[in-house]
Amino acid sequence: MDYLWLSLRGTFGGQHTSVVPRLFSALLENDPAQLFWQAMFMGMSVFIVIGGVSRGLERANKIMMPILFMILVSLAVYGCLSPGGRAAFHFLFSADWSKLDPPGMLEAMGHAFFSLSLGMGAMLTYGSYADEKTSIPCVAVTVSVMDTLVALLSGMAIFPIVFTYGMQPAAGPGLVFKTLPIIFSQMPGGTLLAILFFLLLVFAALTSSISLLEVVVAYYCDEQKWSRKKATLIMGFLIFLLGVPSALSNNLLKDIHFIGGRNFLDSIDLLATNYILPLGGLLTAIFTGWVLTTRLARGEIEKGAVTFHLYPVWHFLIKYVSPILVSLVFMNKIGLL
Repeated sequence: MDYLWLSLRGTFGGQHTSVVPRLFSALLENDPAQLFWQAMFMGMSVFIVIGGVSRGLERANKIMMPILFMILVSLAVYGCLSPGGRAAFHFLFSADWSKLDPPGMLEAMGHAFFSLSLGMGAMLTYGSYADEKTSIPCVAVTVSVMDTLVALLSGMAIFPIVFTYGMQPAAGPGLVFKTLPIIFSQMPGGTLLAILFFLLLVFAALTSSISLLEVVVAYYCDEQKWSRKKATLIMGFLIFLLGVPSALSNNLLKDIHFIGGRNFLDSIDLLATNYILPLGGLLTAIFTGWVLTTRLARGEIEKGAVTFHLYPVWHFLIKYVSPILVSLVFMNKIGLL
């Protein structure tokens, strides 16, 4: 959100390449700005979720998702037509089979958990809102295919620009908040592209945020009989408070260390990604394969009036293969493999 604001102000335009990366360091050291943008983001998430499923979540996603996808496609087309498009295509799609080792495969599986919101309750919650006529197999395939397509489009939106300007294809915050803004500051029309890119990033984060907040809100509404307004405001505020140490971890709390000498933000990230998500996925697979009866499971899958001929295969994978593979991911994440 801060970088979207900087883009709207034209901050990157014409800046020297040595100045742009320092903007990120300045943001990390600015505690009031961190807290302000955190509060703004949580406020937007609470505002959407408090509207409920149809008036809040559904309406927001109907607006944000198409806009997000159009921006992404536009950036990808621009990237493919740029001089670095061929190099980016080779970088993304040329296979080096020597690097396809078990740790890499486990890492990819762990990434799939995060990307598809598995193990965190989001799919479970959204599934509970699905219409009785909805075909679960069709939706599952659609979500998986679209998730992969968006990931590939994102790569084709970012890396052609990186290669066009001779930059190194870094990862994480280094790519998004240092490398790309340098490029935006040097290229024609860079300000407009920066606005589109960071707007896309905000939408992507917001759609994820409302999904996760809805999980908590749905629990307190269904199980504790709280009103949606009460559940959303209380949980949103508590989550905001939990995020405050993360916002301050790079400056005010930089000398306070938690897991393995990491700051609070990195510790929470490690705890969620390496432990909670794989464990949540493992328990989900065990429950689905061993606790749910065949009659109940198959009945739910075929509620969309679609005969699921692959049910025996699916049940075998869920009952035996998935728990083993997820256990391998979990053991890899905690360093036992």
